[in-house]
Amino acid sequence: MVLPAEEGRLTTSSVRVLVATAVPVERDAVAEAFPGARAQVTRPGITLHRPPHGPDLLAAGVGPDLLAAGVGPALAAASTAAALTAAALDGAPYALVVSAGIGGGFAPHAPVGSLVVADEITAADLGAETADGFLPVTELGFGTVTHLPPAGLVGAVAAATGARAGTVLTGSTVTGTAERAALLRARHPRALAEGMEGFGVAEAAAAHGVPVLELRAVSNPVGPRDRAAWRIGDALAALTDAFGKLAPVLTSWNPHDD
Repeated sequence: MVLPAEEGRLTTSSVRVLVATAVPVERDAVAEAFPGARAQVTRPGITLHRPPHGPDLLAAGVGPDLLAAGVGPALAAASTAAALTAAALDGAPYALVVSAGIGGGFAPHAPVGSLVVADEITAADLGAETADGFLPVTELGFGTVTHLPPAGLVGAVAAATGARAGTVLTGSTVTGTAERAALLRARHPRALAEGMEGFGVAEAAAAHGVPVLELRAVSNPVGPRDRAAWRIGDALAALTDAFGKLAPVLTSWNPHDD
């Protein structure tokens, strides 16, 4: 339910959700799960696609706010932070941010067409290369390399969508060789998928004290870039299907219970 505006600001009585994808085609795949026209709402540096009845996920199944945040962790973080800041200034802060899109899956654990929900969102290349190997930035004495989505919500999403829960890696450079894929898997034995935005979105969410979730539909194996074998259309369809099943989960989730 949307409450009356006070001093030009919008307040809501329910959970508001922001879904951040990298590119418009992913954003539109999520939007397909929520029928109806969407308004474009411009804020400094970003354009949100908002349901027709306001930014309320509980309003007749119209869905969350959607943002094509850009490719890579830096732009994704900046765009997500802009959206979170604008919402806070409007008096209607988000209660959850979802980083969503297609991505690479580590075979055989996350085959093409499958879904992965992150129980850990980890920056794979934030640190230093040394003679003894890679050191994450945390071992250098500062920063963070992993964000943990709410465990109860991750479990509910996995149950509703059939997604497998595990680590989703974020990199500024996607993997293009079998050797790199094996190295990442050795460093992160629970890694199921790889993307370029999740950690950036999570950093922005953490700065605002907002929980984060990451959901990836696998379009290709992590490793050699055989574009002929990619199944982007299938992955986008899987993303739409997943969000169609997520609405009841997100609307019933209580951040204070997780």
